[in-house]
Formats: sequence, structure tokens, C-alpha cells
Amino acid sequence: MSPPNPTSATPQDVSPEEVYNVICAATSQNPAQIKASSDRLKEMLEMAGTFDALSEIAAQRGLPLQVRQQSIIQLKNSSLGHWKSRKLLNDQQRTNMRRRFMELLNEPDDVIAECNELILAKIARQEFPQTWSPTLLPELLGIIETEMSLRYGVTSTTHAHSSVSLRRALEATNAIMKEFVQIKMLSGIKTMGKIAEQIHMAIQNYYSVAAVVLTRLNPTTVSDPRTAEDILITHLIFKCVVKTATWVWPRTKTSGQSSMANLEPWILRLFQDSAVQLQTITELRINLVSALRSGPIPPNSQTEASIVTLTRHLDTPRFVALPGCGDVVLYYWSKVVQATSGPPDYIQDSSTAVFPVRFLVQAMVLFKESLAQWAPVRKDGSASVQVLSQPFVEDAVKLLVTRFIPLDPSDLEGWMMDPEEWVNMEERDNDLWEFELRPCGERVLMTLAQQYRQYVVPLLRASFEQIVSQPATDLTSILHKEAMYCAVGRCATRLKDEIPFEQWLETTLLPESRETNSSYPIIKRRIAWLIGKWISSDCASPNNSKVWEVLAYLLQDRSEGSDAVTIAFEMGPFLPYLPLVVNELVRLLIEADTMESKRRILGSLNTVIERADTHIVPLIGSIAQPLPQLWTAAGEEWLMKGALLETLSKLLGASKEQSSTLIPLVVPLVKESFTPGAQAQLDEDALIMWQAALSNTNALDDASSGVTLFELVPLGISLLADNFDLLGKIVGVIDSYILLDAPRMLQFCASDLFRALIKGMDQAVQLNVKDMAITIQLCVQLAPSSTWGEALYVSDLFAYVVTALKEDKIATELLTEYVYMLARIALADKDMFLQLVSAMASTTQTKEAELWEAILDQWWTRFDNMSEPRHRKLTAMGIASLVSTGKHCVLDRLPTEICNLWLDVFGEIRETVTATDDDADPVLRLYWDTVPETFYRGTQGTAEYDRRKAAYENDPVRTTQLTAFVAAQLQQAEVACGGAQRLQNTYLAKADPTLLKQIHDELTSRGPGSH
Repeated sequence: MSPPNPTSATPQDVSPEEVYNVICAATSQNPAQIKASSDRLKEMLEMAGTFDALSEIAAQRGLPLQVRQQSIIQLKNSSLGHWKSRKLLNDQQRTNMRRRFMELLNEPDDVIAECNELILAKIARQEFPQTWSPTLLPELLGIIETEMSLRYGVTSTTHAHSSVSLRRALEATNAIMKEFVQIKMLSGIKTMGKIAEQIHMAIQNYYSVAAVVLTRLNPTTVSDPRTAEDILITHLIFKCVVKTATWVWPRTKTSGQSSMANLEPWILRLFQDSAVQLQTITELRINLVSALRSGPIPPNSQTEASIVTLTRHLDTPRFVALPGCGDVVLYYWSKVVQATSGPPDYIQDSSTAVFPVRFLVQAMVLFKESLAQWAPVRKDGSASVQVLSQPFVEDAVKLLVTRFIPLDPSDLEGWMMDPEEWVNMEERDNDLWEFELRPCGERVLMTLAQQYRQYVVPLLRASFEQIVSQPATDLTSILHKEAMYCAVGRCATRLKDEIPFEQWLETTLLPESRETNSSYPIIKRRIAWLIGKWISSDCASPNNSKVWEVLAYLLQDRSEGSDAVTIAFEMGPFLPYLPLVVNELVRLLIEADTMESKRRILGSLNTVIERADTHIVPLIGSIAQPLPQLWTAAGEEWLMKGALLETLSKLLGASKEQSSTLIPLVVPLVKESFTPGAQAQLDEDALIMWQAALSNTNALDDASSGVTLFELVPLGISLLADNFDLLGKIVGVIDSYILLDAPRMLQFCASDLFRALIKGMDQAVQLNVKDMAITIQLCVQLAPSSTWGEALYVSDLFAYVVTALKEDKIATELLTEYVYMLARIALADKDMFLQLVSAMASTTQTKEAELWEAILDQWWTRFDNMSEPRHRKLTAMGIASLVSTGKHCVLDRLPTEICNLWLDVFGEIRETVTATDDDADPVLRLYWDTVPETFYRGTQGTAEYDRRKAAYENDPVRTTQLTAFVAAQLQQAEVACGGAQRLQNTYLAKADPTLLKQIHDELTSRGPGSH
């Protein structure tokens, strides 16, 4: 077979023959050839001419089918994102490819046709409103018109070409319209409006012609291959009609350029015709399937194809907001009623069933969504004109409770084969109610109870009282009771004032939870679910000891009825059951077969741990013991491992200072969570657990095992430098280490920590950079300068900060934080500060005076950006420390900037030193002191809260009177510069005398007992 020979206006960068050979190799059975061709094809897809060659291969009927299929699949997957690329395609190639796509509209192979259909639609959307799109739909409609005439005209034929071409053209038209109705831009809406104007009558007329076949269906004609084709064609045309109508309908009520008000009469006529046809086709289909099931001749493949397509054709009730939709919805509901009166096998999850599940669910969903329009009282308080009668509502409730909510044979089979998985599936009912009968029936019942409470509540109460009063001994009565309990749970908020829950709990549910009947596990599981529903809906109190008696017993019960229930509660009534519940939950966790069940049990266990708080401490060992084995067994089940980390986090938080016994478990789990493969899935959960361990413990080491949280410090530092997605949490972990033992931390890794901080500050967002600046301030405040001074120089962190101040290019908030950082260093060790500036000048070959100028300029400039009193006082104390050094460049600013800064702070901050009666040290009273909300970082209730509080309260900024501190630093400055007179003559003489007097008055008047 000859390879394709695509023509092009320009030379090809790729050999068409090689493209053909590569595609042939990709369809071979030789793994080596497949691998080599795949690698080469990836390279060729980046070369000009490849897409043109692929389309030529797909279009040649004489080539092997597998090669053609592979070619168009690769074209679909690769070309659509590069259709406008000038590198890969030129205009002539695009023209050639469009022509081939149109030629493929008579392609018999479904794989090639489906790919071609998608390509056509995507390219049409990319090219609107220029190039191809304006002419594409007229071309398709021309094909459809011709083929419809050939098939349904006076001289109609039945040859295969006519059917294939018509089907392909309709599928392409439907795909193109699907793309265009999704366009939100105004130009696209205008284009779709023109399309709707152009085709709406044409496609409806086509449908009228093709739908005639639906009225001729009978058990004989339905087996004809032509009938199956005609039903499919009718369905494809109607899909185009539906897309047009659903796009037009909301725009018939708007004004402006996008209004389609002129098509509203067409919409209304279409709906009325569709409503009539819906009922006709539904009845025809029910009768047809019933006849086929009872007929002597079994259905063949053509029969099944016809029935399946006919079923899909009924799946289009899109116009529930239109006038007259009530009749359609009530008709649908009548089919639900009819389905329950026939043999059970009439209802199946199959397109060939008399009443397919999808049809009944569709009917119930429409009924549910329409109930609001028939409510006796509307939302605005006005009475509805059309309401459902009491007998109708009561019959609907009885139907739901007796036919759709009870467990059916398939439910029971699933229960018996795998109770655990069955429960897991039912817990997903929020996702399933639009697809399955039982959860859908429950939602319809809930809506009826909401809209027709005056009818539904008395009926449910009477049914409940009847069911409860009668013992359930056989399977049928047990299933009825289970369904009633389900209804009572779903409608709890409506029934809470009608059913005496506590009496029911004590007299009925408690004995039933201990029932030994082999069929009672169904009821027991429902009891646990029911209690959870009533309590979570605030319809019953969890602080009833009988609640816990029932749940604790069910938790011990190893029958299939055991279930995990999570509810909020107070510890008082629950405390006697705590050991039993925890131990049984742990046993259940170990015994559960599926990871999903284990996660649900962990969720219940987490709630118990969280509520128990420190009462959980005696049970720490029981909970922690199986966690390593569960972790190992989880393998790459990341959700399960995340749930285990969450459980350990809850346990650490509840056990507080006693949590140090969990360190041997925390350390290896954190390490494993940050291994390759696991890190992407578990890093956030692991950081939360790591933080919980640090926040709640008072010691980094576990004395009994010798394992220490300090082992994780290198990991934390590496994450600080590299993981910018979770940088906030990582900084929190580092802060916790510093608050626990800053000297140990800095002696061990100060230089590495500071280098990681530089890397993080250089790339992180502003909020994270600010947090890291605060981390450095904590280091300086909580550890001696011998642990951090040299590291600030060796790591270049000090130089990094000063350079940022000098360049003045980053955000003002960050520059201000950097000034706080320098003030901390100066306050902690002024001599170290001088050494750092001198060393930086030597290393960077910069004049020391230039560095001091940059530092002092920012110190004064950023003072106006400081709002918190403690920060302004810190800055004042830091500059006072530098003044005490006698450094000329600092003292040179004393008469102006520094004195003005001090005077501002003196005027803002009121502090009193008060003598005590017992000759103890005087007490400094701060009238400006307010702890910032962000300071404690959400650590309330943990040991870290106390550490943060101590760090705040012992801060020299709080423990030192500012005026006394400044006075002392000025005395040291006098000594440093050669005496008071020299300080006066050289520096202070330049100051404004009024300013100096104000400073003098502040320093001499604010002693003990004064303000």
C-alpha cells in the first residue's frame, strides 16, 4: 500500500512517508516498535506538515483501517490546540484538511467518524466568525437536505450511503451546535443567534418528516434494520432541535442585541407539540416493550438497538418552566404510579426494560423540582391557584414509603454479599439521588413534607405509630420498619414536634438494638443512622445517656448492623462510655475491609477524641498502637494515610502536654510523608500533625524511647528553602521549635536556618516574607547573641536585610519589618550590631558610612509606617542602644531625627513605675499595651500559647521603662564620646533648645510613681 503524498504550497519539514511508517508501527503488535514509534511521533508532532499528513492518511479509504484510526486519533489529540499555529500549519494545509474533514462525512467507521465530528466542531469554534464557520453549517444543512430527500422523499432509497451520510452530517451539526451554545462572548452569542434564526425551522421540519416512523412502530417493524436507522436519525435531529430551543428560550425574555423574542412563538409551539409527542411515544414504548417481552419471537440486535435509541429519545424534558409543563410532569408521575402496579421485573436498570430506572428517576426528579409551583402557599405568601389534592399527596407518600424507599432484592443481595461496601455506597446518597430510585424517592418525600406539611406529617406520624406498635419478626415487616425509620430520619425536622424521640428511644430503639433476630442487623444499622440524623438536625439532644447506651451497644455488635455515627455532644453523659467507644472504634477500624470504611471510622474516632479532650489521655496507647500497621497496610492509599495523620493530629491536640509520648510515632510518619511520591499527597496533612506535636508538647524529646522531634529540624529547614506552596505552615513549624528551645535550635543550625530564610524571603509572597522576618526577631529575642551573631554574618542574612534597606525597592511593610529586626539586634547586643556592620562593609567592599546611612535613613523613614505602640517603642529603644555606642554617624543624627523620634514615642506611650508595699522590685505599668490578635497564631489551648505569652510578657520592650532606658543609654554615650561636655558641644549644641528641654523634662519627670 502506497503511503500518502500530501500536497502543500511550501516544502515539508516532515516526510509524509515517515509519518505513514510511524503510524503503521504504532498499530503493530511488537512492543519495541510501538515504543519507538511513540517516541518518534512525539518529535514529529512538533514539526511542520505532520498534521496535514495525518489527515491525508485518515481520509484514504484504501489504507488499513487500524492505520487510519490511529492517524485520526493522533490528529484529534494533538492538532486542536495548535490549529492556528503558523509553525506547524500553513493556510494551504488548513484548506486541504478542511476539505478532507468534509469528505469524511460519509465515513462508515464509527471511530474515525466520531473523531472527525469532534475535530469539525472544535475547529469551527476556533474559526468563528471568519474563515470556515460562516459556510460550514450551510454546507452541512445542504448535505442533510439532500440526504433527507433521498431517504424520505417520493423516490426514497435505502442504500447504505444515504443513511451513513445523513447520520454523519447530523452528528457533526449537533457537535458544532454543542460548541456554539457554550460561547459566552457577545460576538459568539450573536453568531449563535444567527444560526438559530437560520436553522430552527429547517431542523424542526426535518424532525416532523423523520418522526413519522415513530408512529408506525410495532413488534414487527421494530426488528427492521431500517427502523433502527430511522429512530437514530430522528433522535439526532431532535438533539439539534433541543440545543437550539434551550439556547433560545432564556433569550426570549431579554432585550437588546441578544434578544430572541421573535422566536418565542416557535418555542411555545415546539413545547406543546413535544408534550403531546412525549406521552404518545412513552405509551407506544411501554406497549411495545411489554408486547416483545410476552411475544413468541425473541428480540434481535436490531430490536434492541431500536428500543435503546427510543429510550434515549425520551430523555429530553428540558422545558419545565414553560406554560403547560404541569400536565407533562403529572403525566410523568402517572408513569411512576403505573410502574409500581406491574410485575417487579418491569422496573430494571436497562434501556430495554418496560420502565427503565433512568426514566422513572427522571420522572421523580421532574416531579420533585415542580412541587414548589403547586405548594399551597408560595414563597411570597400568596396562595397558589393550582395545588395538589390531599388524596394525591397522601397516595404519593404511601407509594414512596412502601415501594421505593424499602430495600429491594438487589439491595438485600448487596447487603448480604458485602455489608461494608453497601453502607459506603449508601453514604454517597447526596451524589446518587439523581440516578437511583431509592435515594431519589427519599428526596421526593422530603420535598413533599416541606411543601405539603399539613398532609404529610400527620400521615407519617400515623404510619410511624402503626409500625412501632407492631413487632417486626419476618423479613417483610422488618423491611417495612426499616423504610419507615428511613422516612422518619429524612423528615426529622418536620417530625420533631410530632414524635416523642426520647420515649421512642427508650421503649423501642434500645430494645431493638439488642434484638438477636438474624434479620435485625438491617434495623440496627438504620437505628444508628437515625440517631445521627435526628441529633445532627438538632431535633434531639445528644446529652441523653440512652443515646450512648444504644450506640455503644451497636458498636460492640459485630453483626453487619454495626455502623459508625458522628454527632456533636457534651462529654458529661458520654464520659462513662468513652473507654468502651474508643476501644470498639479501634477494633472496628482494624477489622474493616475497605479503606473507605476505615476512613469513615477514623472520622468518628476523630470526633470522639476532639470532644474528649484531655479525658483521652488514658486511652492514648490504645489508639496509637495500631496506627503504624494501618499506615503500612495503606500503601499508596493517600486518602487513608491523610486520615491517619489527621487522627494523630487530633490525638496530639487533645492530649496536650501529655502528647510527648506520641513523639516516637510522629517522627517516622513525618519523615515518610515527605519521601518522593508521598510528599505531593501528604505534605499538608503531615505539616498540620507536625505543628500539633510541637504546639502541644513541653519537651522535644521522649525520655522513654530517646526519639526526639529535633530529628526533624533539617527536614524543616530544607522545606523552608524549597516548598513555597505551604510556606506559611512551614514557618509556623520553625517558630514552634524556636519557642520551645531557641538556644538549642540556633546552636545546632543557625547558619543553615538563616540561609534557608534568605532563599525563602527572596522568592515568597509578601505575607510569608513578613512571617519569616518575625521568625528572625524571635531568634534574636529568645537566644543569646553568641548563638546567632556569627551566623547572621556567615549566612549573609544581615547583609541581605541591609542591602534591601539600602536599595529601597521592596514593599514598605517589609522594609518596616526589617527595621524591627535591626532594632531587635541592637537592643539585644549593640556591640554585635557594630561588628556585623563592619564585617559587611569589609565583605562587600562598601564604605561603612554608606551602610550606616542606609540603615539610619530607613530607621527614620519607616518610623511613620509603624502603628503599634510596642513597635514604635522597640524602634526607639533600638536606636537608643546604638546611640550608647558613641558611633559618630549615629550621634550626628541625635540632635534631629533621633530626638524627634524619642519625643514622639514619649508623647504616645504612658508608663508608670509603681513601688510595692513589700519592698519588692517596683512594677512597670503599661497603659499602651495591647496584644495583637495575630501574635498567638491560633495556639489558644496549647502549651505553645503559654510560651508565646511568656515571650511577649518578658520582652524587654514591655519590662523596661522607655525614659529610664533612654536616660541610661545617653549616659553611656557620654562616656563613649569622652564626657557630657563633649557630647553637648559636638552634637547636642546643634539641636533646637526647645526640643532639648522637652527631652530633658521627659527623662527627669518620669520616675517611679510618676507618668
